[in-house]
Amino acid sequence: MNKLTVPQRKNHRVGILVDVSNMYHSAKNLYKARVNFGELLKLTTANRELVRAIAYVVKSDTEEEKAFFSALEKAGYELKSKDLQVFPGGMKKGDWDVAIAIDAITLAKLVDVIVIVSGDGDYEPLVDYLKFNGTIVEVAGFGRSTSGRLIEATNNYLDLEEVKDKVLLK
Repeated sequence: MNKLTVPQRKNHRVGILVDVSNMYHSAKNLYKARVNFGELLKLTTANRELVRAIAYVVKSDTEEEKAFFSALEKAGYELKSKDLQVFPGGMKKGDWDVAIAIDAITLAKLVDVIVIVSGDGDYEPLVDYLKFNGTIVEVAGFGRSTSGRLIEATNNYLDLEEVKDKVLLK
């Protein structure tokens, strides 16, 4: 279900923040597929002026991963990476929620629109804050794995399931 409550204008300056892990796992679990991040960038920019596109990744040091990170950069993303944390007992953690929130708040001073590419409901307070401060906020995610409250909070929502033929690599 797409939601468009604020018109997208060509003169809007856009900042795109991609939670790569969230997108990777959603595509893998829902479709057994991978995300076409180049096409995703085109869809979320929507013919507007792209100021910055940042992809947040977690490193685990594999050759396949290095090629993937290189492909993200070639597609037009600036990469921010951190090492996967492995805790005693085997639990793994590598989320970017706080850094994405800080970057969104910082970037909001330079753009008209912030696009958060994630289905993670933890971003709802960030969306509320940005909107309160005058920034248009859009979220792109796979409908079945996107928080309903996040969809409700955002100005515009792009359901990637409705454009899955464009954004998924089988």
